[in-house]
Amino acid sequence: MTESVIRVVGLGKSYVTAAGPFPALRGVSLDIKAGEFVAIMGPSGSGKSTFMNLLGCLDTPTTGEFFLAGQDVAHMDKDALASLRNRMLGFVFQGFNLLPRMSLQDNVALPLVYAGVDRAARRARARELLDKVGLGQYAESPPNRISGGQQQRVAIARALVNSPRLILADEPTGNLDSHTSEEIMRLFGAFNAEGITIVLVTHEPDIAAHAGRQVRFRDGQIVSDELTAEVAK
Repeated sequence: MTESVIRVVGLGKSYVTAAGPFPALRGVSLDIKAGEFVAIMGPSGSGKSTFMNLLGCLDTPTTGEFFLAGQDVAHMDKDALASLRNRMLGFVFQGFNLLPRMSLQDNVALPLVYAGVDRAARRARARELLDKVGLGQYAESPPNRISGGQQQRVAIARALVNSPRLILADEPTGNLDSHTSEEIMRLFGAFNAEGITIVLVTHEPDIAAHAGRQVRFRDGQIVSDELTAEVAK
């Protein structure tokens, strides 16, 4: 049986507002196996961003259970969460989040600095991944010398530099044109084919169609969980 990378049971998250507690997530249960490619969809306010923050160990649930690769995350303290996040997860954001004064190679290598990897090893690993996403020739260039689509490729390389088991991508094509978006999704597909689990938030059906599974949120709950047409055949 394939191992679960993510297993959440009855997950809930409430925030305190002036009007009282607001339940952003209400009893969400979901199991994601190693190697899956899952698209999380839903309108604004549906709970999908809150759910991704919990999956990324950036926040803690109010209620329920959350296991990441079998480890009980729901009750970890901040230091333990940070350690697990650095070892297990890679993040890709809509805005790329590259540091403008650093070269592409140093941007990709940055997570390895926090992991305590020596300079030569982290630069070699960063260059390997830049080559893999087709940007090795720009390794010493700053981010403003390349296009938005190329910057997102760099961000994907950075997400992979720690050899994570899980990539979380939040609207990774939101700032890109349709042709570049397709290129980025093919890149995600290629890394998923190598065995990396990918969970991606998107509001675009054509982007979600690249995933093997689509999970839709509404009002803090999962309302559907389906395989894509290609996978279901």
